[in-house]
Amino acid sequence: MVDFMGTSGDDNCTGDGPLRHIYVHIPFCARICPYCAFYKERADPAQTGRFCKAILAELAQHERQLPLRPTTIFFGGGTPTALTSLQIAALLEGFHATLDLSELAEWTFEANPGSVSDRKARLLREQGVSRISLGVQSFDDALLELLGREHSAAQAEDSFTLLRRCGFENLNIDLMFGLPGQTLAQWQQTLRRAIALEPEHISTYCLTYEEDTEFFLRHARGEFHTDSEEEAAFFEMTGECLTNAGFLQYEISNFARPGFESVHNRAYWRGEDYLGLGPSAVSTLGLRRWQNVCDYRAYAERILAGSGASLGDEILTPEMKRAEAIALGLRTRLGVPVAWVEDWPNEVAEFVNLGLLQCEERRVVLTRSGRLLADSVAEAFV
Repeated sequence: MVDFMGTSGDDNCTGDGPLRHIYVHIPFCARICPYCAFYKERADPAQTGRFCKAILAELAQHERQLPLRPTTIFFGGGTPTALTSLQIAALLEGFHATLDLSELAEWTFEANPGSVSDRKARLLREQGVSRISLGVQSFDDALLELLGREHSAAQAEDSFTLLRRCGFENLNIDLMFGLPGQTLAQWQQTLRRAIALEPEHISTYCLTYEEDTEFFLRHARGEFHTDSEEEAAFFEMTGECLTNAGFLQYEISNFARPGFESVHNRAYWRGEDYLGLGPSAVSTLGLRRWQNVCDYRAYAERILAGSGASLGDEILTPEMKRAEAIALGLRTRLGVPVAWVEDWPNEVAEFVNLGLLQCEERRVVLTRSGRLLADSVAEAFV
């Protein structure tokens, strides 16, 4: 049996020493997208300042209990850029004041084109944010309207240009395919417009109909339909277009120019420990996992009262940790060490015979066909 609680590295799930990765959830959005299942709410100007104070208070609580020396920080949401410039400045200055950032390699901030301004972009750059992930989703205005986005394709391009002009040298564009009514021609045009902007990174996600969303209800009523063959065609086109443009597919949904793979996300896929701050944020430390309350008002009240915001601990078993490590690792270009799946020789042999897995230098890697069925393959090793 492989020890999944060893020292840090590509072939281990967690590391000893300081906690290196921090995620911050900012739940506010100017508009609620009908497909999004993440915890989010419309921003209440009367509450957002108090919320920012709570984020810094929670960071200070953990800093007193855990050795924190981050190599990555990721502000996600929601829409972090929905905060005002003053609130963003207060948050980032608080992180600088609280943490030792001498080993910080990547600081990512998610942004929506509709909430990016020159002032905010310059502020983020001046405060040390090194990477922006821009939630474009599509360069087709009709599809953007369907998705409930607040920006147009032209605004997305303008926002990207603004970020570049403000000095950002590491920009990601988020895109979605498999949208209701979307054609392959529309997707190809979106990919071409994204490539033309010359980003360092492109993330492409197939739409999934998540519970508690408007799209899920419309799918259940038969208004929207899924087609696995069509989704496969979108997937194949994505890999072909982006690979031909010089991007490396280092994870099923993520493509990067050489040297611009997301450090934060790679740590997550390797199963490294991370601290989550903010409402609904999840943290994992060894075999201990916890999630914060999914309500930003209750979160702020609990944190500012001096108590924790956790809903309670979940204690993982080594078997659970192993299953997660295999599932996440198989999504990446490097796959997983053969030793991780040695307890399933028949399953591995069958997937190899089916052309879904291959062995490369003592590692098991999904083939191009296997990437289409990654979740099904991973289930065999639970």
